[in-house]
Amino acid sequence: MGFWEDYGPLMAMLALQFTYAGVALSTKAALDHGLSTRVFVVYRQAIATLVITPIAYFHGRAAIGLKSFCMMFIASLFGVTAFQNLYFEGIHLASSSVATAMSNLVPALTFIVAAFLGWEKVDIRSIRSIAKVIGTFLCVSGAMFMSFLKGPKLLNTKFSTEGSIFLFGTKHWLTGCLLLMCCCCCWTFWMIFQVPMSKQYPDHLSLSAWMCFLGTLQSATLALFLEPDPRAWNLKSNIEFFCVFYTGTIGSALSYFVLSWCISKRGPLFVSTFSPMCTVIVAFFACLFLHEELYTGSLLGAITVVAGLYAVLWGKAKDLVNTHTDGQLINESSESCKIDLQEPLLEKKSHGVNGR
Repeated sequence: MGFWEDYGPLMAMLALQFTYAGVALSTKAALDHGLSTRVFVVYRQAIATLVITPIAYFHGRAAIGLKSFCMMFIASLFGVTAFQNLYFEGIHLASSSVATAMSNLVPALTFIVAAFLGWEKVDIRSIRSIAKVIGTFLCVSGAMFMSFLKGPKLLNTKFSTEGSIFLFGTKHWLTGCLLLMCCCCCWTFWMIFQVPMSKQYPDHLSLSAWMCFLGTLQSATLALFLEPDPRAWNLKSNIEFFCVFYTGTIGSALSYFVLSWCISKRGPLFVSTFSPMCTVIVAFFACLFLHEELYTGSLLGAITVVAGLYAVLWGKAKDLVNTHTDGQLINESSESCKIDLQEPLLEKKSHGVNGR
């Protein structure tokens, strides 16, 4: 094993967190300059489609049936159109720090849905099962803290202890947090939907290109109804141009390939553990450059969400597959649609998918 094989995924994931932080911060800045969230999603997905489609075309194409196309349409509707419109509107109304912290809810919500569907078994006699339940509770509680409790400001203002320790947030802040929670639900559905969809259409590179394309059409249709003013489609400043280009190429297309490679080398558990780092990076630079206000409730909620995330990941780490025999998985997780977070999802000749 060479240096790149040993440390490449680590270096790539560290760099990717700064990339995601750049997406959140540049988007917040562009939206504050007047860029419409609906128009932004259309431009971002269009650029991502232009980047991914030629690569998918030369890589090879699989035949698409009516059922596959319908599943792609549904996945694009929830994982691209609804998710991104809710996410960026939430960033605009709340803050980039809260948005990145809320994204840590996804593993907990995925666990809840998987347990409801019978893909996850909860054994109260197992410490790891208890950790997953407690971690899920902490993630949801942390999200509630961030949504409903702002409290006194910690940064970018004079600290004050007047009144209650925790105060309910403003209307816009609450709406933004609720939208971010809804976008996490959409992303959770997308994650669960990947199980049957990947079986129906296993060409993940071509699948991603189709989802970007369909997401562009869906987002454009939504924007035409919600943005009747044609002037909203004009990019009026350099920050808007930069944001659209950066998020489409680096934030979508490049990060897709980086995540696919990292998952193929180390598995999704390794990738998931870096998510809270983006929250910390965004919170620091948002206060430094965007002068976002940091509240006691937001800080407490973010810490609770991160703690819950790691509890869920620790509980999930070794509960599906513990041993191998002759290169075959002993348990029947692949038959029951369960996924071991420690195992790489990709074989040497396959490609993963990231819908972020």
